[in-house]
Amino acid sequence: MATIQFTRNYVDRSNDTGYQFEFHCDKCGNGHMSTFQASKLGVASGLLRAAGSLFGGVLNQAANAGSQMKDALRGQAWDDAFREAVTECKQYFKQCTRCGKWVCPDVCWNEKRSLCEACAPDLQEEAASIQAHVAVDQVREKALQHDQTGGMDVSTAKRASCPHCNARVEGGKFCPECGKPLAAAKAFCSNCGKEMAANAKFCGDCGTPRK
Repeated sequence: MATIQFTRNYVDRSNDTGYQFEFHCDKCGNGHMSTFQASKLGVASGLLRAAGSLFGGVLNQAANAGSQMKDALRGQAWDDAFREAVTECKQYFKQCTRCGKWVCPDVCWNEKRSLCEACAPDLQEEAASIQAHVAVDQVREKALQHDQTGGMDVSTAKRASCPHCNARVEGGKFCPECGKPLAAAKAFCSNCGKEMAANAKFCGDCGTPRK
């Protein structure tokens, strides 16, 4: 049996009633859905199952047999359906002879170069992209030359939220929600006088318990 081309990038949407596939562009991901192909065995077993729910007995057994037969023949049936789907959707893609990828002709194909745009980028698009990135770099350079902090004092530790009520804060010395001070009061060791961390239970220098 001959091999099936154009199989790199697809999603199998088949189910127990038939076959359908999505084929996608290797560059941008856009693609096409193949026409749904009903499975004769799947439809037959579905009808038998529906009738069996009404009449039971032999029809239920026939429906189960139909499902087992469908599973047994699924390999060949799937291959045939997939081959038809490939034939149907292959026309919507072009294969790049340089990298081998299948791409959509409307977005990712450079017609002038007969290559995909990953191998032969469109110069106008590249120029526009480069100009935009250069403009961003220039804006960044201009911004670096000016103070963007509005005179913010960065010499002291800042908090994003109140240590007492956890409300968000944007500077200042007191919480706008609970009114308590944002900066924790400094604590000093009663023995050696060293400053202690806000949550320390013992002095880090002499080991004296915090009072």
